[in-house]
Amino acid sequence: MIPTLVWGTGNVGRAAIRAVDAHPALELTGVLVHDPGKVGRDAGALAGLDETLGVAATADIDAALATGPGAVVYAASGDIRPDDALADILRALRVGAVVVTPALYALYDPVNAPAELREPVLDAIAHGGGSLFVSGVDPGWGNDVLPLLVSGLAGTIDVIRCQEIFDYSTYDQPDSVRYLVGMGQPMDYEPPMLLPSVPTMVWGGQIRLMARALGVELDDIRETLDRRALDATVDTAHMGAFDAGTQGAVRFEVQGIVDGQPRIIIEHVTRIHPSCAPDWPTPPDGDGAHRVIIEGRPRIEVSVEATDEGGNRAAGGNATAVGRLVGAIDWLVAAEPGLYDALDVPLRPAVGKLGRKYR
Repeated sequence: MIPTLVWGTGNVGRAAIRAVDAHPALELTGVLVHDPGKVGRDAGALAGLDETLGVAATADIDAALATGPGAVVYAASGDIRPDDALADILRALRVGAVVVTPALYALYDPVNAPAELREPVLDAIAHGGGSLFVSGVDPGWGNDVLPLLVSGLAGTIDVIRCQEIFDYSTYDQPDSVRYLVGMGQPMDYEPPMLLPSVPTMVWGGQIRLMARALGVELDDIRETLDRRALDATVDTAHMGAFDAGTQGAVRFEVQGIVDGQPRIIIEHVTRIHPSCAPDWPTPPDGDGAHRVIIEGRPRIEVSVEATDEGGNRAAGGNATAVGRLVGAIDWLVAAEPGLYDALDVPLRPAVGKLGRKYR
């Protein structure tokens, strides 16, 4: 059994605790939290399980790392604290742990990551003998292994499009929804996540990774952005009211340009209410879906709808992203120390999980 520490207990961390507990090769040995109110609470309660796991949460990073975890699931946010997230991950690598995380966007494609990020990571790996694998929580598999797998079924390909289509009123991060993405803000508000170059910073690595896998050269990476206002005030179950005239929907694309044309596209369509921008793409049903569309011959479309935590689609997306990360841990432990990406780490069958339940 690989002793595994989960660092952070938000949307990603809750799913990580459950995934580690259910994995036959892993043992949950520690949980790190930032909120003093969570210190001492059992991991099972923090993860929304009906039973205790016998692991109490701690805020003592030094003590948690001193236990020598074989693996760390770094589930703390890197959105607004990228330098702190990097420093935390370097600490875990230096004690020899295998680290999996969605927090370092630039390392979705480590081959093309800036040297100032790669070098300290490689130094920490050399020092401790661990490994690092970064995959997105939006989810990463929807922007790398799934489209690449499906592309192998096509005869000819014109465009590969990866879509995330979601009702953000179900997303349990009010500050991110209202301020980072700008839902409910005046239309002249400039959401940080939508500023020029920011979408490329976050998703450009996945565009580059897919281009590398497909053997094509990118001319450029471009962005498009469209925003719509709410026609009427709406009330949401989790985040209250969003006023008429404020931002109610966002649609953007990060486009990989090949031979002058957008050929590899990551698109996000996000609403705070289904009534806003009804002409934009919608999920097959429910609150959201992830979709891969191969425009070519034949045209191929695959939609994935995941639910968790009482049928929530946003939680389901998080859980599948976490499943990809946690499911890679035993492979990474058996592999040579290194900095890995989605093309290196295989997506494997869930051996030993069929019929397995949380303890």
